[in-house]
Amino acid sequence: MRSTRTDDRDRTRELLGAIEQTGYYPEVVADGVAAAVAGEQVVSYYVHHEPTFEHDEVRRHQSVVVLTPSRLVLAHTDEHAPDDLLPEPYTSTSTESVRLDSVRSVVVTRMVANPTQGPTPAAEAVMTIGWGGVGRLDLEPAGCSDPECEADHGYTGSMTADDFTLRVSATADGPDAVAGLLSFAESLSARTHLR
Repeated sequence: MRSTRTDDRDRTRELLGAIEQTGYYPEVVADGVAAAVAGEQVVSYYVHHEPTFEHDEVRRHQSVVVLTPSRLVLAHTDEHAPDDLLPEPYTSTSTESVRLDSVRSVVVTRMVANPTQGPTPAAEAVMTIGWGGVGRLDLEPAGCSDPECEADHGYTGSMTADDFTLRVSATADGPDAVAGLLSFAESLSARTHLR
């Protein structure tokens, strides 16, 4: 749940420390992230550990988002119960590398409590990054302004890039996690703006 701002320092060691701090299979997560980063400088990062409750078990998921000078790297690690293929508990780590010039949008939503009291730290933040890999199409029947009209006007809708979304809240993750996500989003926005 840590992040850093953009400057010229390589933050690889800080990233590894943040992964270690979560205590969630740090060697496995760090190995997957290092392979995806492939020796490139770490400009900024965000680490988010998210446990989920499934009946009487706790399942854990960790997302690591890394900004390098040329790419956005996403890594997701999940833990799994034994199954037919693997008789012991195991993890799976998926990584994706996106060229920065492919990033089309960085959408940030901030939720601020008691806005009448002026600027206060965000209570919750959502960052959505779009690069055209995944899109969502929302369709609904089209209509016209005539309430008596029974004609078929086809459909209307909107297409939204929705490749990666991460939500954190001060209540669940702590105020530093929200500030960290906002800082990472600012770093990413600055780097994609420069392309």
